[in-house]
Amino acid sequence: MGKGKFFVRFIVVIMSAFLILTGCSSKQSGTASKGDSNGKGEPYQLTMAYLAFTKIDDLPLVQKEINKITKKKINATVKLMPINGSAWSQQSNLLLTGNEKLDLIVSSSFFGYNTSAVKGQYLPLDELLEKYGKGILEAVPKTLLEGDRVNGKLYAVPSARDWGVDYGFVMRTDIVDKYNIDLSQVKSFSDLEKVFKVVKEKEPTLAPIVNTGAITTTSVLNGGKYDVLGDGLGVMSFKDKKFINMFEDPDYKDSVALTRKWFKAGYVMKDAATSQEAAANIVKAGKGFGYFSHMKPGFEVQEQGITEHEMVAVRFTDVYSYTDSATSFGMSIARNSQNPEKAMELMNLLYTDKDIMNLIANGIEGKHYVVKSDGTIKLPDGVKESKYVFGQWEIGNNFLTYPWEGNPPNYWEIFKKHNDSAIFSPAFGFTFNPDPVKTEIAAATNVLNQYKVGIESGTLDPNKSLPEFNKKLKQAGLEKIIAEKQKQYDKWKKNK
Repeated sequence: MGKGKFFVRFIVVIMSAFLILTGCSSKQSGTASKGDSNGKGEPYQLTMAYLAFTKIDDLPLVQKEINKITKKKINATVKLMPINGSAWSQQSNLLLTGNEKLDLIVSSSFFGYNTSAVKGQYLPLDELLEKYGKGILEAVPKTLLEGDRVNGKLYAVPSARDWGVDYGFVMRTDIVDKYNIDLSQVKSFSDLEKVFKVVKEKEPTLAPIVNTGAITTTSVLNGGKYDVLGDGLGVMSFKDKKFINMFEDPDYKDSVALTRKWFKAGYVMKDAATSQEAAANIVKAGKGFGYFSHMKPGFEVQEQGITEHEMVAVRFTDVYSYTDSATSFGMSIARNSQNPEKAMELMNLLYTDKDIMNLIANGIEGKHYVVKSDGTIKLPDGVKESKYVFGQWEIGNNFLTYPWEGNPPNYWEIFKKHNDSAIFSPAFGFTFNPDPVKTEIAAATNVLNQYKVGIESGTLDPNKSLPEFNKKLKQAGLEKIIAEKQKQYDKWKKNK
């Protein structure tokens, strides 16, 4: 059975990063960073903040093993600073605006990456990458790196992972088998209704749909239709190839109507709009059947490790890649880092050192996993649940890690084909500078916070709430935001 790792989907949602890593050796980085390199002098301690969602009991043990390597390679140690997903927005903002020591932090378009970059809360990385991040430049496609530029400067390094996603619904296999549900007959999102009906009637203690937070039911139903550019305030339409108000689009209206229908039928969790619990944890607790999500190869195995239930998925879309494929999760160096060079050396190790990445992603070999003869890994005999779970998709080069059993040994080859098949957003690589409309964005964001999750979870009646929502968005300046995005996009496209 696979060990839990949270792929958020923040969505998704969802989501998901913790940077425990280790810089690069002087040979890898090319130039020793200031202070203490190559084992000379007192090791510099790097503080890294990341998203944590599940089991981290053994984090001190893993941190100790990581530090054995980082001390030898770059004469640095790492202090890991896990922050719960529900508290991330508030605590990360306090870290970035205060003076507490912080070197590395997970950055995300879901949590205002562009805004933080414009405010100077992250350091520009271009020169640091050239001097100390050669391994990163070799491991990360240039297109992905370019997608993290803000006003021409790079402020984050995206994790090397799935930058192509498809969409569907993942659910407990035991319930599907128990009631002989024929998933071969489920060919569209709307076909899921008959599955939900069976679950509600036969398993009244299970909520058929347990989506919470940013990964709403509606957001998945709209997969492949819009590139939301992080905030949803003016989206790139795949169909129209221009920026539009998603909340007035006919496809969006259809999806919220279907979500509302499911909510009224009792298929959606009653507190979906307010729950802070991750969907996978709700299934794990025996309170849910399944959830909508963006997916990737091996997604079912990944979710099995988190939910502790065998999971099966149905997928309904092609593979898509958005602007946030670059900005959704990555690593940035905080403005208050006392040694940016050392921070970049550590970041470089995440993309070049297999031992470091497997420690971060999977824990300690022999304790948290064992390697099978085919090259995949599993929990050690007698261990039912790992006491170390990390959302590896948040940082580093995931292609350096072992695949968990249930996935084929050539998992990463399959993954590469998955990425290569992606349909790219017309806006891929475009980075919006929010500064000219920051007042309007602040006002419109308040409106989003008031309505969006309620509408997209089915909790609010869209016949009443959607017109109110759109009226208040326009009053807040949404049309000005869309016009500014289109203006910047047209200029970017012309100079591309």
